[in-house]
Amino acid sequence: MEENVFERMAEKYDSPDRIALANIVANRVKEELRDAEDKTLIDYGSGTGLVGLQLVELVKSVTLIDSSENMVKIIREKIANHPITTAETLVADFTTGTLDLKADIIVVSLVLLHIPDTKAILKSLYETLNKGGRLIIIDFEKNPNVSHPKVHNGFDFEALTALLTDTGFESTDIQVFHHGKQVFMKQDASLFIAVSEK
Repeated sequence: MEENVFERMAEKYDSPDRIALANIVANRVKEELRDAEDKTLIDYGSGTGLVGLQLVELVKSVTLIDSSENMVKIIREKIANHPITTAETLVADFTTGTLDLKADIIVVSLVLLHIPDTKAILKSLYETLNKGGRLIIIDFEKNPNVSHPKVHNGFDFEALTALLTDTGFESTDIQVFHHGKQVFMKQDASLFIAVSEK
């Protein structure tokens, strides 16, 4: 089985640049969580919880899920060091199948670019959402200057919308909300948010 590179990265993951970008992402996601205090949320591909832990006060509960045991271990330490009672953690990989788990909202922040089969992961996320639920994707807009064998070079909005529609989502709204210097494989890039309703 191929090594999960994020296991090695976990200890040094919370760099100043990553924290700054996570704050920008979390602030934009918070705008989508108005009136969500009775909703359950999954942060899939949560890393060390840089985004998901900022959302705990806006929803009923947050489940932070990552395929890296070491990433989840760091989240557990953060939860233990703060009085957070509405957050749970889980080590799981939705690319190999879904769990018996449901949520009203799923946040996927800078995760899709690392998953080769976008269609399959969208299907798994769709199946995990409750009826009327929302999938919130944050990722990079397609960038021809980025080339890496293990990473998508961002996403074309039309193609992503078509994939989400094919998956079963009723509607998708996509907006660019941040332009950053050297944020994507040392290239300038634009971050978008896509909100899809089931």
